[in-house]
Amino acid sequence: MARRTEPPDGGWGWVVVLSAFFQSALVFGVLRSFGVFFVEFVAAFEEQAARVSWIASIGIAVQQFGSPVGSALSTKFGPRPVVMTGGILAALGMLLASFATSLTHLYLSIGLLSGSGWALTFAPTLACLSCYFSRRRSLATGLALTGVGLSSFTFAPFFQWLLSHYAWRGSLLLVSALSLHLVACGALLRPPSLAEDPAVGGPRAQLTSLLHHGPFLRYTVALTLINTGYFIPYLHLVAHLQDLDWDPLPAAFLLSVAAISDLVGRVVSGWLGDAVPGPVTRLLMLWTTLTGVSLALFPVAQAPTALVALAVAYGFTSGALAPLAFSVLPELIGTRRIYCGLGLLQMIESIGGLLGPPLSGYLRDVTGNYTASFVVAGAFLLSGSGILLTLPHFFCFSTTTSGPQDLVTEALDTKVPLPKEGLEED
Repeated sequence: MARRTEPPDGGWGWVVVLSAFFQSALVFGVLRSFGVFFVEFVAAFEEQAARVSWIASIGIAVQQFGSPVGSALSTKFGPRPVVMTGGILAALGMLLASFATSLTHLYLSIGLLSGSGWALTFAPTLACLSCYFSRRRSLATGLALTGVGLSSFTFAPFFQWLLSHYAWRGSLLLVSALSLHLVACGALLRPPSLAEDPAVGGPRAQLTSLLHHGPFLRYTVALTLINTGYFIPYLHLVAHLQDLDWDPLPAAFLLSVAAISDLVGRVVSGWLGDAVPGPVTRLLMLWTTLTGVSLALFPVAQAPTALVALAVAYGFTSGALAPLAFSVLPELIGTRRIYCGLGLLQMIESIGGLLGPPLSGYLRDVTGNYTASFVVAGAFLLSGSGILLTLPHFFCFSTTTSGPQDLVTEALDTKVPLPKEGLEED
């Protein structure tokens, strides 16, 4: 293939978008709908909410903490075999979980094994997608991540229906079969052939440059705080509604309402990210702030109408921030560093995914309700949105704004010392 100097902004990239759509559905759609299993696990193993919360928390943390491994393997072998292997591991973890007799078994099967499979699928796919798009990157990312909203709308009531007919063990067997489709998604990946940039260096030089890159480090801290509270409604909203005497099926349906709004938010946000002039970071800060406010208001709402309105608001804003969170990264570090940068970002923000759900469950055990859990989750997102204000060009309102490559050149080439020996060796 002829080597391009810039991303093609289309072509096979739309097939990669389709692959990423189904992968995001089979990874984060399953994670978001796992609150349906939460109540079943509490009853089956007679454990406290905080201990059961560690199942999803470990899965999220392993998926993110293991992302550098997936990125490194993709750099060496290409994303296709790595993602296909991840699909096998994710399905195997769910299969073994159906035979669990203790929470430890679920920690190891769903949390560790399936989480490892998710780590090998998500980051390499999004990095591959980012290499295909420049001008339409936000839209492409938004379309790819609509799989999360669509699957959350489908999976929450579907999993509840499975539980009522096949119990949790049979349901996990069927989730395992669904996860196996990640293998087919991985087979569709084919990274574009772009001209090499000698200034980028090898993986070690890229890692060194990123660890000295102030805006990247601040952005990583912001997303870590956001990640701490982001998943709380999808894990504990059903339990919170049951504390308010809601039946399980209507409670699960409210998650579907949020998922529909999430789906719309991702598409609208992706379009706005490419259409609105100026840094994408501003839109990301707006959606993050609104998400934090809606989270903090959940304990205040008691009437069904108010809860539905909040679910719609949370779904839209949380869905809107997701594609922009990944679109900002190439603007900061460039597409040729995207595999290393995305893997490192996911690894560090896994701290938030690991601590958020257990903290929420602990606050519920201590206080007897989920009021503190939702308020603290909203506070984490508001803290992350405050850090976004410190990123480069956030307050630049000139009519002519720098393009992504200009921002990367300014931020990296003039501020980041690259080790000479590492560059020559790589």
